[in-house]
Amino acid sequence: MSSLVALSVSIGILGAIAAILFLKFGLLIWAAFIAWACFFQAGGNTAALKNTIICNVFGAFCAWVAAVVIISLPYAASLTLPVWAGIVVGITVMLMCLAAHIPALATIPASVYGYAAVFAYLLQTPDAMSKDKLMSPSLANAFILVAVSMIIGALFGLISGKMAGTLTSKAPA
Repeated sequence: MSSLVALSVSIGILGAIAAILFLKFGLLIWAAFIAWACFFQAGGNTAALKNTIICNVFGAFCAWVAAVVIISLPYAASLTLPVWAGIVVGITVMLMCLAAHIPALATIPASVYGYAAVFAYLLQTPDAMSKDKLMSPSLANAFILVAVSMIIGALFGLISGKMAGTLTSKAPA
């Protein structure tokens, strides 16, 4: 079996399993698939798993901080919400990228995926961007929900790569 076919089969089977589990437990399958793809984009090996998880979670944390700042200091007294949100997002994204000077945080695309996933969830989910939910130590908190979903997604990436490796004599492409 070719590497592409083996990887396609493993991702198809594990994607179906992930969808069932994520829907059953209220996790974000789309965030898992982002991390899964990020794992392969980062190299598809053990180092890629580490980089994907650390940077996805770091990006999600940066977005969570931005959301907390946006709602805690609304409009900075005289600015409109879009301007205030833009300023906060701009600053947090800049700091997130500058953090790439730290080797563990150097995979900027993975951090951006985590950041984007938190805001995707916050902007699509009614009442998710409230202080109560953002401070909740539960899956109601966008940071926790996205981080857990992305960590599991990255692990599914690793498993799908290993599964593909068993289906072919070559490592997955």
